[in-house]
Amino acid sequence: MIKYQMEGIVDKTAVIETIMKDFARRTCLNGGECQPVRYLWTDAFAVCNFIDLFQKMGDPYYKEEAIILVDQVHHILGRHRDDDERSGWISGLDEEEGEKHPTIGGLRIGKKQNERKKDEPYDERAEWEQDGQYYHYLTKWMHALDLVSEVTGDRKYRRWALELAHTAYEKFTYETPANSKRMYWKMSIDLSYPLVPSMGQHDALDGYITSLELDWSASRDRNLPEALRLETPLAGLRLMAQSINWESDDPLGIGGVLSDASVLTQLIVESRESELSNMLFKMLYYALKGIKAFMQTETLQYPAEYRLAFREFGLSIGLHGVAKIQELISRHTGYFEEPAHLQKLLEELEAYHPLCDYIEKFWMDEGNQRSPTWIEHLDINAVMLATSLDPDGYLHVPGFRE
Repeated sequence: MIKYQMEGIVDKTAVIETIMKDFARRTCLNGGECQPVRYLWTDAFAVCNFIDLFQKMGDPYYKEEAIILVDQVHHILGRHRDDDERSGWISGLDEEEGEKHPTIGGLRIGKKQNERKKDEPYDERAEWEQDGQYYHYLTKWMHALDLVSEVTGDRKYRRWALELAHTAYEKFTYETPANSKRMYWKMSIDLSYPLVPSMGQHDALDGYITSLELDWSASRDRNLPEALRLETPLAGLRLMAQSINWESDDPLGIGGVLSDASVLTQLIVESRESELSNMLFKMLYYALKGIKAFMQTETLQYPAEYRLAFREFGLSIGLHGVAKIQELISRHTGYFEEPAHLQKLLEELEAYHPLCDYIEKFWMDEGNQRSPTWIEHLDINAVMLATSLDPDGYLHVPGFRE
């Protein structure tokens, strides 16, 4: 249980330290007697949390934990499963080349069950428990690698992020008979066939914003090959993103749009590309509509056993970024088109900021942490709680200087 005083968190950093050290121990990050357990989404947030702790506290232990976690993810999720007849890197590269390019074949999700074979019938319920690759998990890992590259000064992590971005775009997207681009939601471990052919509502948008971040990072590094720039993925992802309605009453989806809006705001300030303001406006507009719809579901009034903490933390993380967006637009008004319209939306969104405190307090209550939904998803819940308590590392664009 995570100890918490209901009248307020005395030291958030100390709470986050406890959460992350418990996570490292529980998932065998530092080896020992147990077998490491890796899950890509959770591990991406964990890397961001470790980096943030290092930057705030200056303790090299946390930077080392982030580096160890990256290495473990690549050597577990970048390789075939122990219960698979295949072995080695999922990219098909030999051992030496696989070490140099651990992300070029993508990364497994880390589900407990092996993937559905191509000739096996589709079972929607079973699919949630089966391995493969998710595009939106890969984008989270790209961002984490970019952060590690910034903090360590080692460009190999950024190169790995860019190689992953190219592979993910190439393998997850396809052309329809009408010559329009679409993307699969879930792919096989080796990216050879789709497991879920439908398109995720926010995958293209998330991919576009993450690719913008990575391409901007690449533009500042003259030693990276020009071939790693993301011109083609950026063009395709932008077209796909603009063709989809981003409105959703799912708290994780809403929070994802707001988190991407925070990243996009930083990139507009850095690039001075004010024409991106229209996309930012649409993101904020749909996020606001989504929050209003979510509140009408009254989900936050349900007892813990009927709620999923990590989905709610997605919303609180995104809402934490609203104040930062407001501040940046106020300080750099000339970089944005129609800044008054943006600020009006942000004021309405800021009114929902108390939800962050409510969600965090609810899930830090010892009684609510005894619920099956907390225990069953302990690692992802705990790590995303830590991110919600201090999302600076996760929401930061590497290289952005205020």
